[in-house]
Amino acid sequence: MTHVDHIQSKIARPIGVAKLGYPQLIACVALLAVLCVSLPNLADPMIRFDDYPAYFADPTHFYMKTLSEGRWVNYWWHLRGFVTPSWVNFALYQVLWAAFAASVAYSAMRSDQERMFGPILAVIIIVAPPATMISLWFNTLLPGLGLVALYAVLGVVLSQSLHRALLPPFVIAGFMAYTTYPLLLLTVCLVCTKQRSLKDLAGLIVLFVLSFSAALMVAYGLNYHAHGVFGIQLSDWREANGAANIGDAISNFPVALDSFRTFLSNSSYAFPPVAVFHLLMLAISIGVLARNSASEALYLGGGLLLGLVFITLQCLKTGAVAPNRAFVFAWVIYAILVVRAAQILCSQEGLVSRLAKNSVFLILGLYVMQTFVQYSSYRDWQIQTRNIFERTPYLAQPLFVNGDVVNMTSAKKANIQDPLALVFRAQQLGVSNVVLCSSDTSECEGTVEVQINLDDL
Repeated sequence: MTHVDHIQSKIARPIGVAKLGYPQLIACVALLAVLCVSLPNLADPMIRFDDYPAYFADPTHFYMKTLSEGRWVNYWWHLRGFVTPSWVNFALYQVLWAAFAASVAYSAMRSDQERMFGPILAVIIIVAPPATMISLWFNTLLPGLGLVALYAVLGVVLSQSLHRALLPPFVIAGFMAYTTYPLLLLTVCLVCTKQRSLKDLAGLIVLFVLSFSAALMVAYGLNYHAHGVFGIQLSDWREANGAANIGDAISNFPVALDSFRTFLSNSSYAFPPVAVFHLLMLAISIGVLARNSASEALYLGGGLLLGLVFITLQCLKTGAVAPNRAFVFAWVIYAILVVRAAQILCSQEGLVSRLAKNSVFLILGLYVMQTFVQYSSYRDWQIQTRNIFERTPYLAQPLFVNGDVVNMTSAKKANIQDPLALVFRAQQLGVSNVVLCSSDTSECEGTVEVQINLDDL
């Protein structure tokens, strides 16, 4: 037992944590971590405007996304016919994300050598910036994340052959929940592989590519049946520039570069030194694993490269920027590489060991803090809108709202991008007859009084 483990054991024994097995310890730490960083957003979670249809179980406002994004699993979820409180949905979503993180961390660590690194990896996955961003669509993505978390848990309890056999159906369903969920499923397979070889990696990649191709065909087939279009037609707001030939695809290459640049910037909270730090950590970690566990470096590096190639091809084909939230898989693989390299280096004594450990703790501390701050940034919007509409008596006539919703101070802080956010928020709080005068001036004309003026708030 190392000195650090000895201290941890002394601290944990009074509360019974020392009696937990290694997988149970990782799971408990992951659950505690996700609840702590989510605390500012748990009681009244922030909902993005286009996530409200899933919250209200209203398929009519989501149906066209089956054509524009192929999200049939999400559409079927909208048909469930019942509504649950937003805090229940968000809490369940975060618990599922913790289950995924804990399962991946346990599978990646393989042993309880340097026991602290399993829980640390789970927490670093939990606080992934793209995961925090995409969690604001928790109502829509709940079934998809459930599939991803289930596959990760099955990777811990099932044999490798049976787990691999389940990859195609999970990829097909996962793709129809969110386009890059299959890359998370591939990551699970990579870390769950026990006997690694070039032949096995090649077979896994072929299986994944075939599964992804099948997912495209299923989504395209459903779109053809429902919309008469064999394919996916991106929405106008994505400003896509579809490639008709190789020359068009090459001209879209800057779009892919912009996607990677945005991901790196957002994952570093727009602070260039942190971006440089991450790139150095990635290069060093791959080097450490290549020297000490070449097959592991090959699997993880190959998975990261394959995922980035998939996103690049998508950008070249569509000419649309890949959103930051599409890169969750990249952060997960990055976290595994860094923590595994630190685990290897910490088996030695000296300066290198201390630097490796301190670097991991730096990432852990910085991103736990930033995730908590990020979830806190939505509180002003939630509180202000609740104060507005909970004090508004029921009105048989429409409630007119005058002013620019997006430019409200609390809206800017919460990055509100569409005035409909206020309308849906009012509906969530029981006020269903709100009219935005700035967007529907014809209905506001002739009104004696505007009941709410946002400029006065």
